[in-house]
Amino acid sequence: MKKVLTLAALVMALSACSGQQANTQAEPVNISSLGKSEITDIRAADPAPLYPKRGKSIERTFVHQPPMIPHKADYPITLKKNGCISCHSPAKAKRMKATAVDPSHMLADGKLNNEYYNCTQCHTPQAENKQQLVENDFSAQ
Repeated sequence: MKKVLTLAALVMALSACSGQQANTQAEPVNISSLGKSEITDIRAADPAPLYPKRGKSIERTFVHQPPMIPHKADYPITLKKNGCISCHSPAKAKRMKATAVDPSHMLADGKLNNEYYNCTQCHTPQAENKQQLVENDFSAQ
């Protein structure tokens, strides 16, 4: 870590001594060229996402796919607390009627392996959304 910081300090020092100065003056923006930005179209809010019924898991589409989360995943995941473990730890999962964390994610002492600490990096919430998809002009040829 010390080598990385030393290298970063050296690069910053060399760039400061290069004799080139940054242009600190920005071009003025002609506001009249931006056009009108009035909001004229008001629409209803998007419908709330529909998650699968409680106790239903989402079918996987390929081998070794991480399981999808069939509920909202807005639980806090910080260095001190992983909100997913409050229900999905092997000790609590059966009582909470939740899927237990896979043994590959656990250490021998029963704690969560830090390599798998950020659950939502691989496991994503899935819901059936009724909202209109974003239009695009991409066509598979």
